[in-house]
Amino acid sequence: MSATIDVLNPGKPKRVAIVASNPTTSKQTGWPIGFWWSELTHPYLEFGEHGYQVDIFSPHGGKLVADNWSDPRDASKYSADDLISLGFICSPEHAKLVENSRPISELKQEEYNAILLVGGQGPMYTFYNDPRTHDLASSFYKTGKITAVLCHATCILLKAKLNGKLLVEGKTWTGFANSEEEFADSYVGKRIQPFRIEDEARRLSATNFIVASRFKAHAVRDGNLITGQQQFSGTAVARLVIEALGV
Repeated sequence: MSATIDVLNPGKPKRVAIVASNPTTSKQTGWPIGFWWSELTHPYLEFGEHGYQVDIFSPHGGKLVADNWSDPRDASKYSADDLISLGFICSPEHAKLVENSRPISELKQEEYNAILLVGGQGPMYTFYNDPRTHDLASSFYKTGKITAVLCHATCILLKAKLNGKLLVEGKTWTGFANSEEEFADSYVGKRIQPFRIEDEARRLSATNFIVASRFKAHAVRDGNLITGQQQFSGTAVARLVIEALGV
């Protein structure tokens, strides 16, 4: 099942593959973790409004589970204002998309114009050490297709390689900032992530990692690589993808 608005693109709608984390458990906190709702739903809406077809994948396929704090219905009220995600969750047709994600082994690159790997707490465990996700991003990029990575999913860019070199070598990119990690850790009273993307990115040579204000929308395009800083950057990332694809 996908999102299409054929009236806007009656000929051949552009297609985007969104890849989200399978559920897992944090070794840092012991929490059940997965993807972040707004990082999936906000780009999904933006793509749909431009007539794009969107399919949702995960490394293993199957039912996806979001981080609790990203759910507008959660008792914490952390994401209570996220009406886009609330609408997605409450739509049976759309809810099926995350209940039955397709495994990336079924993702046929030639059928898609772009790929978007979304974050949440899960990718730091499910993407970071998974060569399949690294190779997927590198493969899209190598064939000249738009490769977008958002929030904690940018951890893959610390390892993904292209022709033996890091994909981000010589490129400007962004990801979850130290200031945001510090805020989150302080908010819950413990360290959440096993490592910090900004720390690791700044240890790399020949790459330019940049961040903007804490928890403000920030997306960067460098050629066919598009990156977003955190959960408030999903729409900005999607708009850069749409711009890169020529609407």
